[in-house]
Amino acid sequence: MPKLLVKAKKKTGKVIEVTPKSAKWKYVGHDVWKLAAGKSAKGEEAKRETCIVFTSGKGRVTIDGKDYGVLGERNSVFEGKPWAIYIPPKAKWSVKAENDLVINICTAPAKGGMPIKVIKPDDLEIITRGKGSNTRYVCNIMPEWDGSAESLLVVEVITPNGCTSSYPSHKHDKDNIPQESLLEETYYHRLNPPQGFAFQRVYTDDRKLDEAMAVEDGDVVMVPKGYHPCAAIHGYDLYYLNVMAGPKRVWKFYNAPEHEWLLKA
Repeated sequence: MPKLLVKAKKKTGKVIEVTPKSAKWKYVGHDVWKLAAGKSAKGEEAKRETCIVFTSGKGRVTIDGKDYGVLGERNSVFEGKPWAIYIPPKAKWSVKAENDLVINICTAPAKGGMPIKVIKPDDLEIITRGKGSNTRYVCNIMPEWDGSAESLLVVEVITPNGCTSSYPSHKHDKDNIPQESLLEETYYHRLNPPQGFAFQRVYTDDRKLDEAMAVEDGDVVMVPKGYHPCAAIHGYDLYYLNVMAGPKRVWKFYNAPEHEWLLKA
């Protein structure tokens, strides 16, 4: 199994690259591009669908020669809601940065047939999940109920400093609907202020996989299986973008029994 923590390259261009081959799994692809004004990213997936999330900054989008305008508006992931765009297989896309731009390229297997869709901030809702020191703020960019993708599930979460997230510990690594769905997952982490760090643990019941990581601004954590809670330390808010995909576009998770009492506390 490859190392679960993927560090961003200290440059511009493609700074993170997670593919099914590099991750040794089947479904999720997750790249991060960091572009200066005037620079471009481009791509094409023959058998995969793509969701581009405008994490921060603005960029002009072209798909198969058609101009979709300038997308993006926030300067930080800690400011408001994102812009995104869904792109079906076989479409050639490019994004040209209008200013300093960070985009996340999320991909998963697809047969085609879904239309291109611009996802605007006004289309999205921020909901509060949890309470007390387990509070976090969730923005579903491509949830299972929206019907706009074949495989991809995309969501961003902000966890206030001193709080836990993706907790109580849960997993989704068995194709056992309706009790649990099999979904690979990536976490793209950002910190505010950016010099901070947070913690994430990925572990299975038998502890054959048990890895605890200090994550820094721009890191990606791969979750091939098992439980995967996060903790934001005092003074530093934690943002993460989740990309999930599996054999079915359903998010059903299984709570670790020893921690499930926390849901009733």
